[in-house]
Amino acid sequence: MNVKAIAGMLGLAAVGFLSPAAYAVDADAAQALAKKEGCMKCHALDKEKDASSFKKIAGKWAGKPDAEAKLIHHITSGEKVKMADGTEEDHKIIKTKDADAQKNLVDWILSLK
Repeated sequence: MNVKAIAGMLGLAAVGFLSPAAYAVDADAAQALAKKEGCMKCHALDKEKDASSFKKIAGKWAGKPDAEAKLIHHITSGEKVKMADGTEEDHKIIKTKDADAQKNLVDWILSLK
Protein backbone atom coordinates (compact mmCIF):
# COMPACT_ATOMS: atom_id res chain seq x y z
CA MET A 1 0.00 0.00 0.00
CA ASN A 2 1.42 3.39 -0.87
CA VAL A 3 1.87 6.34 1.46
CA LYS A 4 -0.92 8.42 -0.15
CA ALA A 5 -3.45 5.62 0.30
CA ILE A 6 -2.48 5.16 3.94
CA ALA A 7 -2.64 8.90 4.58
CA GLY A 8 -6.08 9.05 2.96
CA MET A 9 -7.39 6.23 5.12
CA LEU A 10 -5.98 7.83 8.26
CA GLY A 11 -7.65 11.11 7.31
CA LEU A 12 -11.02 9.40 6.90
CA ALA A 13 -10.55 7.61 10.20
CA ALA A 14 -9.75 10.89 11.92
CA VAL A 15 -12.94 12.46 10.57
CA GLY A 16 -14.88 9.50 11.96
CA PHE A 17 -13.23 9.85 15.36
CA LEU A 18 -14.02 13.55 15.51
CA SER A 19 -17.65 13.18 14.44
CA PRO A 20 -20.04 12.18 17.25
CA ALA A 21 -22.67 11.29 14.65
CA ALA A 22 -20.35 8.59 13.35
CA TYR A 23 -20.93 6.68 16.58
CA ALA A 24 -24.65 7.31 17.04
CA VAL A 25 -26.49 4.05 17.53
CA ASP A 26 -29.97 3.76 16.06
CA ALA A 27 -31.53 1.72 18.87
CA ASP A 28 -34.91 1.45 17.14
CA ALA A 29 -33.35 0.06 13.95
CA ALA A 30 -31.14 -2.35 15.94
CA GLN A 31 -34.08 -3.67 17.94
CA ALA A 32 -36.19 -4.01 14.80
CA LEU A 33 -33.41 -6.00 13.11
CA ALA A 34 -32.98 -8.19 16.20
CA LYS A 35 -36.71 -8.95 16.22
CA LYS A 36 -36.87 -9.50 12.45
CA GLU A 37 -33.89 -11.88 12.50
CA GLY A 38 -35.22 -13.86 15.48
CA CYS A 39 -32.48 -12.83 17.94
CA MET A 40 -35.12 -12.19 20.60
CA LYS A 41 -36.19 -15.84 20.55
CA CYS A 42 -33.02 -16.79 22.43
CA HIS A 43 -31.79 -13.44 23.81
CA ALA A 44 -33.56 -10.88 25.98
CA LEU A 45 -32.46 -7.39 26.86
CA ASP A 46 -31.64 -7.98 30.52
CA LYS A 47 -32.61 -11.52 31.50
CA GLU A 48 -31.40 -14.97 30.61
CA LYS A 49 -33.43 -16.97 28.14
CA ASP A 50 -32.00 -19.81 26.07
CA ALA A 51 -28.91 -17.63 25.61
CA SER A 52 -27.20 -14.79 27.48
CA SER A 53 -28.99 -11.46 27.76
CA PHE A 54 -27.74 -8.64 25.57
CA LYS A 55 -26.67 -6.77 28.72
CA LYS A 56 -24.59 -9.75 29.86
CA ILE A 57 -22.98 -9.94 26.41
CA ALA A 58 -22.20 -6.21 26.57
CA GLY A 59 -20.63 -6.63 30.00
CA LYS A 60 -18.51 -9.55 28.81
CA TRP A 61 -17.13 -7.56 25.90
CA ALA A 62 -16.88 -4.14 27.61
CA GLY A 63 -13.55 -2.44 26.99
CA LYS A 64 -12.20 -5.12 24.66
CA PRO A 65 -10.78 -3.52 21.52
CA ASP A 66 -11.88 -6.38 19.25
CA ALA A 67 -15.44 -6.63 20.64
CA GLU A 68 -17.21 -5.17 17.62
CA ALA A 69 -15.32 -7.32 15.10
CA LYS A 70 -15.81 -10.48 17.17
CA LEU A 71 -19.54 -9.91 17.59
CA ILE A 72 -20.05 -9.08 13.91
CA HIS A 73 -18.26 -12.32 13.07
CA HIS A 74 -20.46 -14.13 15.58
CA ILE A 75 -23.75 -12.96 14.06
CA THR A 76 -22.61 -13.58 10.49
CA SER A 77 -20.67 -16.87 10.69
CA GLY A 78 -22.96 -19.45 12.29
CA GLU A 79 -20.33 -20.65 14.76
CA LYS A 80 -21.27 -23.00 17.60
CA VAL A 81 -22.75 -21.51 20.76
CA LYS A 82 -23.51 -23.01 24.14
CA MET A 83 -27.10 -22.63 25.26
CA ALA A 84 -28.25 -22.08 28.86
CA ASP A 85 -29.13 -25.77 29.20
CA GLY A 86 -25.59 -26.80 28.17
CA THR A 87 -26.43 -27.94 24.67
CA GLU A 88 -24.60 -26.55 21.67
CA GLU A 89 -26.01 -25.42 18.36
CA ASP A 90 -25.04 -23.30 15.40
CA HIS A 91 -25.77 -19.63 16.00
CA LYS A 92 -28.35 -18.27 13.58
CA ILE A 93 -26.81 -16.13 10.85
CA ILE A 94 -28.52 -12.80 10.39
CA LYS A 95 -29.73 -12.47 6.82
CA THR A 96 -28.91 -8.82 6.19
CA LYS A 97 -25.72 -8.22 4.21
CA ASP A 98 -25.90 -4.52 5.13
CA ALA A 99 -22.65 -3.96 7.01
CA ASP A 100 -23.99 -0.73 8.53
CA ALA A 101 -27.03 -2.55 9.93
CA GLN A 102 -24.79 -5.31 11.32
CA LYS A 103 -22.50 -2.73 12.94
CA ASN A 104 -25.47 -0.82 14.33
CA LEU A 105 -26.90 -4.00 15.89
CA VAL A 106 -23.57 -4.88 17.49
CA ASP A 107 -22.96 -1.31 18.67
CA TRP A 108 -26.44 -1.27 20.23
CA ILE A 109 -25.75 -4.52 22.07
CA LEU A 110 -22.39 -3.19 23.30
CA SER A 111 -24.05 0.04 24.48
CA LEU A 112 -26.22 -1.89 26.93
CA LYS A 113 -23.53 -2.49 29.57
